[in-house]
Amino acid sequence: MKTNHKSLLRRAAGSLLTAAVLTSAAWAQESPKEEDFFKIMRVTAPEGTLLEVGGLTVLPNGDLGVATRRGDVFVVENPTSRRPYFRKFASGLHEILGLVYKDGAFYCAQRGELTKLVDSNKDGKADVFETVYAWPLSGHYHEYSFGPKVAPDGSFFVSGNVAFGDEEWWRGESRVPWRGWVMKISPDGQLQPWATGVRSPAGLGMIDGELFYSDNQGDWVGSGGIWHVKKGAFIGHPAGLRWTNMPNSPVKLTTEQLYAKADPQQKKNAEGRYIKPENNAEDKGTPLYTLKDQLPGLQLPVVWLPHGIFGISNSEILPIPQGNFGPFAGQLLIGDQGQSKIMRVFMEKVNGEFQGAAFDFRSGFQSGVLRMAWAKDGSLFVGETNRGWGSAGEANEGLQRLVWNNNMPFEMQAIRAQPDGFEVEFTSPVDRKSAEDIASYRVSSFIYKYHPVYGSPPINREENPVKGVKVSADGMKARIIVDNLRRYHVHEIRLDGVRSKDGSYSLVHPLSYYTLNNIPTGQKLAMSEVSTVNSEASASAANTPAPAATKKPATAAPAKAGSKTGAVTKPAAKAANTVAAAKAPTYDEVKGLLSRHTCLACHQTEKRQVGPAYIDVAKRGYTNEQIVQLIYNPKPQNWPDYATEMPPMPQVPKADALKIAAWINSLAPGQKGAAAKATKNPDEQ
Repeated sequence: MKTNHKSLLRRAAGSLLTAAVLTSAAWAQESPKEEDFFKIMRVTAPEGTLLEVGGLTVLPNGDLGVATRRGDVFVVENPTSRRPYFRKFASGLHEILGLVYKDGAFYCAQRGELTKLVDSNKDGKADVFETVYAWPLSGHYHEYSFGPKVAPDGSFFVSGNVAFGDEEWWRGESRVPWRGWVMKISPDGQLQPWATGVRSPAGLGMIDGELFYSDNQGDWVGSGGIWHVKKGAFIGHPAGLRWTNMPNSPVKLTTEQLYAKADPQQKKNAEGRYIKPENNAEDKGTPLYTLKDQLPGLQLPVVWLPHGIFGISNSEILPIPQGNFGPFAGQLLIGDQGQSKIMRVFMEKVNGEFQGAAFDFRSGFQSGVLRMAWAKDGSLFVGETNRGWGSAGEANEGLQRLVWNNNMPFEMQAIRAQPDGFEVEFTSPVDRKSAEDIASYRVSSFIYKYHPVYGSPPINREENPVKGVKVSADGMKARIIVDNLRRYHVHEIRLDGVRSKDGSYSLVHPLSYYTLNNIPTGQKLAMSEVSTVNSEASASAANTPAPAATKKPATAAPAKAGSKTGAVTKPAAKAANTVAAAKAPTYDEVKGLLSRHTCLACHQTEKRQVGPAYIDVAKRGYTNEQIVQLIYNPKPQNWPDYATEMPPMPQVPKADALKIAAWINSLAPGQKGAAAKATKNPDEQ
């Protein structure tokens, strides 16, 4: 547990001088974490109140409106005080998943309608429930409705989840009009279909008068992300195309036109039953961007949010106002329901299109982050729920508040695309020696498949060597020359080696992902302007031994007849395997693999999440090899208590899978490694 620096000094005041110096030195070596700048605080609700928050909005007087998935609406007076007062304003509504306050009335999206709630007699409770617009429902459980968000002209934007098929239960479908669409509804109840191609559009956001939304990984959606929703846009999911023949549809693309370009993989087995499409490592896949010139209105993501790394169920999009959260004003926050955290996004416009970089921001909320709203004092209300959806936070619901302590974190404030690479802006000056070392930077790029399979592994991954770096005179910016920039690809940018000028701290979040939809034109840096110092290359050269030209090689024992020279004998191989098994990797050694292959999206070490805890897998007694095979070909019947099936992961390299398996088996009670595992048939576990 981290101890506050000042508290340490106070406690050390009466100690020996030597002890105080040692304590101070120990603190100086530890870089601050996100929790040292942004504190999560509880908003105390009355006992017995279930706040499965579906909507949040702040009223002009600073009161907080809270809508719940259970159909209640509360008004919270003095919401930032130690004793907030909760007043129930309305109840009996159906699965509220959005709330706004406009012109003295609340507006919420119930499952089947946009509803206006009015307190006409001023007694503190709603007495008028007015249907602004009701949309069709088929009754499928997945037909959630999200919103509203208020447009500049006073209209409301609402989005509708897709349903799923009966036989093809994995395939999103639009059973009734405007499922899989974003709708614009006027205050007098006139519907205008706005855009389609959305799958699970939980997060709508108005940014400078323009509409954006977030979606989650699923069929036809390789990973979560944020999209700019222009009128007439097609985002990518085909379900809503069913209604483009309607006279008021701004989208003219048809299902048949899309399927002529992208195979829906609707295949049947010998019994005439549809076969669920699965990820195939041999299938290199067709990225969505390759269809941009062939599909009218196709809208690519502003930013991809890599699944399992930057969330698994992306939700609310919220701009940061000027004056709030210090150096990040003007940027976006994006919640994640599955990982109970918030990310940050810097956007810029290049060649008329939005693009930008995503960063981690704050994790550790008690339940899944679904809604956010700004308090009058500049803190952030966070509304949470996980019923039926699962989350990293253990609580089923929650209302918390995120407060900045006005101390400056050492972070990448922004990343901007350049003609020859990227410019990284920092929140405080960098240590020049570390920042001018190109070994401090790592860049690689990848993209996702566009296919009907649930999600996609990263594909087409390539390294992007950093050739040079130019640090600004004030130490606030570093411009890196990056080889092999790839349009439309996600660029993973790591700054593990960069340190702060004061304290030599590492970045709170050294990892970012920039979605490069366009490469800007302009002046490129000359190599004479940049530093090409590479401490990694220098160290490698220094550690390379000189060739021993005059030394005779040791005489090897003669090989047995029929054996290959240099082959390891069976006893030696067995001994090597025993040693390897006894030295199972630590969590720190596999954490990067678990993150890279998105394992952490669904599994934690000791706690059930979307999938079983690793320690529970270890108790099953699988061998390392059997765990590898279950990674490649999961057996959902082995875990009947989990609603979400694990997809096949054949893209995980076997060496990585074996290392992960060895670590999992090291968690088994009473065992110190993966050795001596009983061989059992995974189909029987």
